[in-house]
This record gives sequence, structure tokens and C-alpha cells, in this order.
Amino acid sequence: MTSSLLVEMGGEDGPLVPKDKRRHVLRRLFDAFYAQECETREVVFDTNRGWGARLPLLVELFGTVRMICMVRSVASVVDSFETLVRRNVFDRSGLFQDETERATVYSRADALLLPNRTVGYALASLKDAFYGAHADALLVVEYDHLVKFPRQTLSLIYRFLGEEPFDHRFDSLEYDEPAFDAGLATPGLHFVKKTVKAEARPTVLPPDLYDRLAQLDFWRQATYSEAHVIRSSSPSSESDADTRLMIAPALAAGRGAGSPSASPLLV
Repeated sequence: MTSSLLVEMGGEDGPLVPKDKRRHVLRRLFDAFYAQECETREVVFDTNRGWGARLPLLVELFGTVRMICMVRSVASVVDSFETLVRRNVFDRSGLFQDETERATVYSRADALLLPNRTVGYALASLKDAFYGAHADALLVVEYDHLVKFPRQTLSLIYRFLGEEPFDHRFDSLEYDEPAFDAGLATPGLHFVKKTVKAEARPTVLPPDLYDRLAQLDFWRQATYSEAHVIRSSSPSSESDADTRLMIAPALAAGRGAGSPSASPLLV
């Protein structure tokens, strides 16, 4: 909706819609869309993979913005999609536009990574925010940290947001979108398991493809960014029980633990 309004207000009649009016219209869009939720809530989480590319706009509209981005190795993400496609062998997943894209694991991976597609667009949007002028509003959360240390990870997220912690349960999740997934002919695409836990399984991707995709994890090799990342403060620990997580600047995380520029928040 935001993107559509920007297009309309910047079209042929664009000169008749000054900047202050555009800001007012877009701000009221959020107020109207979340009017019902805001009757009982002070905080609303809007989940859309495109907000990273719109971070400067959000800052203009709201001033203080906090963005939480869940990340996982790109190889692992594509591996999960591939596992789902192979599980539904009698369906022609709507994630791919034609039989050329559906042909092999390589073509399917390349299709997902196209700039305007499921993985590629999300990756580019994240990179846009990560290296942008408002990167300090961004907290990058590793999937593996969340599933291995959910309580620690959520505690740090609340601290970053400046919100009071909530006592979450990690064994009673309920989320699924079967109707939406059926429309994409990809059953199980949004199904969430009941319990938060790490589950290891072998990859279904060929080794060369997995290695190529693993090189796309830019947030793990950060050289300059004001974003924040959650990482382990004890990378050499042999036991998960001894692991403590921290929020650190992405720049410091890229240089490794002990960087003089790091100002970690421990939990």
C-alpha cells in the first residue's frame, strides 16, 4: 500500500502533491491500517521483507524506528525451500514461474535469488538497510541463536527495543497459513512447529551450490555498518550451556571479539 501510494503521488499529478502532504497521507495510512490494533496496543510489529529498502522513509514518518531482521545462512534458506519442493513432488510450486525455473535444484536456487523474488529481494532489502544511513536502527538476529537460546535472544531484542520483557513460552507455538500456501501450490510454506528447538539435518543441496550460496552471508563478514548484531560472547565455548549472547556493533562483530570499538550489551 505504501509503495502504491508513493507511485500515485509521484505520477502525472505529482507536482500537485507537495512533500509535506505526502508525509501526512502516508503517516495516516499507518494510523488507519492499524487503528483496531492500536485501540489496545502501544506497539505493533509490521512484518514485511521489503521494509529494509524503505527504512529511510520509515525514519521520515516516525522518527525513532527499530527494525528486527532475522537472518540465516542463505544456503540454509534455499535448502529449506528445496526440501519443501521435494516434499511436494506432485505440486508445481508457484515460487517458480515456468518449467525452466523448476527444472533442477540449480535453476530453482537461481530463481529464488533473482532480485525481485522471494530470497533475492529479501536479501537485497536487508543489505540496503544494513549498509544504509539508518543502519543503527537495525538489529540482526541469527536464526540459530533464536532456536538454540530463545530466552537469551528475546531478552536482548526487548532490550534493543526499549520494551519491558514478556515471559514467552517456547513449547506452544501455533501458526500456519494453509489457504495461502495452497494458492502457491506449496503446502507447508508457512507452517511453524510447536516447539522452538534446533534440529540438525543433512542438506539436500549439492556441495558446490551450498558453498556458492554460503558466500552470500554478508552480515557475517561486515566491514562497515552501524547495524547491531546478536552474537556469542564466548565463541570458543564447547557447551551451549556456557554460551552467553550479546548485542554488538556489526563492525566489531566483523572484526571479531575483543574489538576496541565494541560496546556490547550482555544477557
